[in-house]
Amino acid sequence: MTHRFLKLTAPLALASIGALAFSHRLFNYAFKRVDYVPETSADKQKYADQYYAYVKWYNQIPSETWYLHEMDSSNRMVATYIPAAKKSLKTVIISHGYKGNRETMANFAKMYYDMGFNVLLPDDRAHGDSAGKYISFGWLDRLDYINWINSVIKRDGESAKVLLFGVSMGGATMEMLSGENLPKQVKAIIADCGYSSIEEELVYLLKEQFHLPKYPFEPLVSTINRTRLGYYLGDVSSKEQLEKNKLPILFIHGAQDIYVPVEMAYENYEATKAPKQLWIVKGASHAESFWKSPERYQHRVTEFLKTYLR
Repeated sequence: MTHRFLKLTAPLALASIGALAFSHRLFNYAFKRVDYVPETSADKQKYADQYYAYVKWYNQIPSETWYLHEMDSSNRMVATYIPAAKKSLKTVIISHGYKGNRETMANFAKMYYDMGFNVLLPDDRAHGDSAGKYISFGWLDRLDYINWINSVIKRDGESAKVLLFGVSMGGATMEMLSGENLPKQVKAIIADCGYSSIEEELVYLLKEQFHLPKYPFEPLVSTINRTRLGYYLGDVSSKEQLEKNKLPILFIHGAQDIYVPVEMAYENYEATKAPKQLWIVKGASHAESFWKSPERYQHRVTEFLKTYLR
C-alpha cells in the first residue's frame, strides 16, 4: 500500500518542485534588478534616430541631481531636475517604464520643458542609479513619489503646481499613487498605457509570452513577492487606487497594445470617479502613442491641461 502511494504521489511532488523552481526563475526574470536598459521592441526601432536626438538634448540641458535618503546607500533614490527656461511654478514629475530609467523619458522631458514646465525625472527602485534589489511595479515606488512631490513643494513653495505623468509601469505607478492623500499642489495626472493591476498584467503575460496558466504560477510568484517585497500581488491594484482618486486624469493607450492590453485602459477609466478623459490612439502599439505623432500627442496633453492646470 505504501509503495503504491509513493508511486502515485512522487510525480505530483516532482511537478510541485518543478513549478516552484520555475516560479523562482520567473520571479527573478520579472522582478530582479537589471543594470541595463533592454533593447526596445522591433516595432519601435524605426524611431531610434528621433529617440537619440532627445537623449542628446537631455544630456546637454542644464540640470540638477536630486536625492532621497542620500546618505543611505541601500535606500538612496536619484532624480534629474531640469528647471524651466523661464521661472515657473509648474512642475511635471515623470515616471519611467519597466526596466527603463530617467534618461529613457527624454522625449517627454523635452515636450514638457517646451511647454514651460520644470521637469523632475526619478529613477525608480531597482532602476538606473537608484537603490533596490527588486522591481516593485509601482506599488512601493508610489511612496517615493510622495517624497518627490514634497521635494518640489519645498523648492517652489505653497504656490507650486504639480502634474504627475507616467508611461507603462510609470503610468500604473501614477495610477497607484492617485489613491493616496496627496498635497493640494498636485493638480492632475496623465497615465499612458498603465496596467490595471500587477496580478492581471502578470497573468496576461504568462499566457501571451510563456503560454502558461495562472495556476500554480501566479500564486507561487505572488508568495515569493510577499517574502521579498512585503505584499501579495493580488493585494494591490491600479483600479482600487483610482476608485479613491479625486484628481482629474487623462488616460492614453495605444489601440494595438499587446503588452498592456487596451482593455486595461477601459477598466482603469471605468474605475475612476474623478474628472477623466480617455484617448485611445489608433494604430499605436505599447508606449508608441507619442512616437506616432509627437505634435498630436503634445496637442492632446495641452488641451487637457488647459482645463485642469491653468
